[in-house]
Amino acid sequence: MSLNTFKLLAPAKINLFLHITGKREDGYHLLQSLMVFVDVGDEMEFSRHDSLFLDVDGPFAGDMPSPQDNLITKAAQLLAADYKTAPHGRVTLNKKLPVASGIAGGSSDAATALAGFAKLWGLPEEQHRLQKIAQKLGADVPACLLRKPVWAEGIGEKTTLLQEMPPLHFVLANPMVPTPTPEVFRRFRAKFSPPLQFSGRRKTASEWIASLKIYRNDLLDAAQEVTPQIRDVLNALGETPNCHFARLSGSGATCFGIYDYPESAMAAVNKLKQQYPRWWVSPATLLK
Repeated sequence: MSLNTFKLLAPAKINLFLHITGKREDGYHLLQSLMVFVDVGDEMEFSRHDSLFLDVDGPFAGDMPSPQDNLITKAAQLLAADYKTAPHGRVTLNKKLPVASGIAGGSSDAATALAGFAKLWGLPEEQHRLQKIAQKLGADVPACLLRKPVWAEGIGEKTTLLQEMPPLHFVLANPMVPTPTPEVFRRFRAKFSPPLQFSGRRKTASEWIASLKIYRNDLLDAAQEVTPQIRDVLNALGETPNCHFARLSGSGATCFGIYDYPESAMAAVNKLKQQYPRWWVSPATLLK
């Protein structure tokens, strides 16, 4: 692969917990969430091209919006406008993550597009400038640009980097039912959670897992209204050996189980794939 062609991972995001703390006058909900990124995601290949060209393949390519409506295209256009250049380059997206699944696939694609085009076009490494552009693409995109554990507040756009976390091992499972985020928030009727002060001062994986058990995902009931199969996924994950707990990520329908060792996670993956062959199931480890 030449210097003019390179690949980047657009990693999946997991909301280890998500509390809804209020609602703005414009209708957007306020939240607090611990977001992490894992070594599973979409793959994007960038190469030279005189015009802007997006090609999509992979197992979930058929579920993607048209290129002109895609966040990758919008990211390239916003980046080019900010740096006063013409958008150009070819991107091949290998869409490996389910669409509308609560793990920020589209947001991560957009963030990776910003980083990839900046590299392809030889732009200066100006993280603050890229963050401002990312905010225009969606609430999760700034966090996806960081690709590190973050404490997110506001509508998700206010992010604070946390200290490095120890390796955590997950199983991601999705019943293959699209769960649109706007519809989940529309159905949210629970009481708002009181705001938290979250420090993230834990050292070992055991300490992290023990502390995470006391939190929750406030969108669970609303998401289960939209996609009742989420209940089946959570039950199936929770019944796998050595699973500490199972929880919904984001607005769903992807759920995750958390394990001490990669071998335990892989055993759970094999069991779930055998029992539920139509589900999307994948092992995942915290991205370094």
